[in-house]
Amino acid sequence: MNRTSFITTVLVLMVVAVCIGCGNPDPNKGYTTTSQYRSDVRTIAVPIFRRGTYEYRRGIEFRLTEALVKQIEAKTHYKVVDKSRADTLLTGVIQSVEQDVLSFNPRSGRAREIQLRVTVDFTWKDLRPPGKMILEKKNFRVSSEYLPSDPLNEDFFDGSEDAFNKMARRIVEQLAQRW
Repeated sequence: MNRTSFITTVLVLMVVAVCIGCGNPDPNKGYTTTSQYRSDVRTIAVPIFRRGTYEYRRGIEFRLTEALVKQIEAKTHYKVVDKSRADTLLTGVIQSVEQDVLSFNPRSGRAREIQLRVTVDFTWKDLRPPGKMILEKKNFRVSSEYLPSDPLNEDFFDGSEDAFNKMARRIVEQLAQRW
């Protein structure tokens, strides 16, 4: 067997092995190329998240819901529609948005780095009969950091934007099927 035919044979065998291993529709049996999201769900309603009892910052519920809708439509095959046409309903409550100073500027005494923590409770319900609960998460947290001093001069809005986008990504990851 010459070198060219040997390399061709090895390449063909590798392609066949990859196709066999990744073509399995059951994710419990190795690798799969099928979607990680539920195939029986096509549409999802996402009403505006509510603020918890002790969370007084205005507008955060709109910003988180907007980030979540964008992530759902970008990362999944689900279409976000109104509740009357939806297969499922994703609701949530922003329980808290907390800030802690991580480091100070020794010259000015001002905060150099601030950590922002967002805590959310959310539920995902099937609206079709029998209407069972698909997923429920309590005290779901993400954290993010921002730099309020030079050179970036970020404020709470900038820091919370990053935290809300991270929270939206993490919630969408939770919508994936369990292995």
